[in-house]
Amino acid sequence: MKANVFVLPERGGALLVDKPVGPTSHDVVAWARKTLGTKRVGHTGTLDPFASGLLVLLFGPATRLAEYLSGHAKTYTATACLGVRTNTHDFQGRVLEQAGDAAPVEREKVEAELSRFEGLIRQVPPQYSAKKVDGEAMYRKARRGEVVELEPVEVEVSEMRLTAFDGRHLSFEVTCSAGTYIRALARDLGENLGVGAHLTALRRTSVGEFSIDRALAGEALQIGVHPDSGQWIPAEAAVRHMPTVHVSDEQVTLLCNGMRIPMPEEMAESGTLVSLVDGAGLLGIAEVKEGQLAPKKILQSALV
Repeated sequence: MKANVFVLPERGGALLVDKPVGPTSHDVVAWARKTLGTKRVGHTGTLDPFASGLLVLLFGPATRLAEYLSGHAKTYTATACLGVRTNTHDFQGRVLEQAGDAAPVEREKVEAELSRFEGLIRQVPPQYSAKKVDGEAMYRKARRGEVVELEPVEVEVSEMRLTAFDGRHLSFEVTCSAGTYIRALARDLGENLGVGAHLTALRRTSVGEFSIDRALAGEALQIGVHPDSGQWIPAEAAVRHMPTVHVSDEQVTLLCNGMRIPMPEEMAESGTLVSLVDGAGLLGIAEVKEGQLAPKKILQSALV
């Protein structure tokens, strides 16, 4: 029996999906388009095919909110293997070096090195990554054998703690800023320990305040299962990390015509982004300018 076409809210929203190991993030987007009967689907941050875990998908007019969600902190659980270096810093890469009969690393030393990653750090992105250089993803250059000297970038690790260790394999949990490469953390940990390391498993468990606990299984989405109310997030809830301003019908007309409206009170500094909510939900995003709200992005279906 053909599944019923999912009826999206007028202004769209977000869906939490648990991506399985194997498919790409784009594969999951394709499943969502087919199952939910809409072409307007995007995501707020990819996962490597070998990784599993939380993808936040956006639907309908809410796809335009991606830039306001992609910067959220993320939490991962990961497993790394000590003593083996690979060219991709994960188990799918070519082995470059093995430590052989090197002396085993003590748990206390591993814990000490993990703690050194906490705070603001500078991290060199992997050669095999989606980072673009001269308009081309690095992994394409790497596959051609090109090596590019990449500058380190500043990222923040809020917490990095050991959860299991058997002398060779270690599992850890890390909460970090957007743009942090967990494969690079495993690589650098191995270098600091003097034995090398690569990532063998990776799972994203949260994005900002969104948790994997509420996510729809990707395999279910693939076979046509629709989300339940706990997995679907209205557009206004997807940006609730911003201050919220409720607007009247008269103000909606002004905003949709590109005009500013007064701030309800001195609640934010100039440059602050706020979400605009009317009786139908999220109208869009505005920026505080000189004590007024200037429309920055109005959801298309809210235009009058």
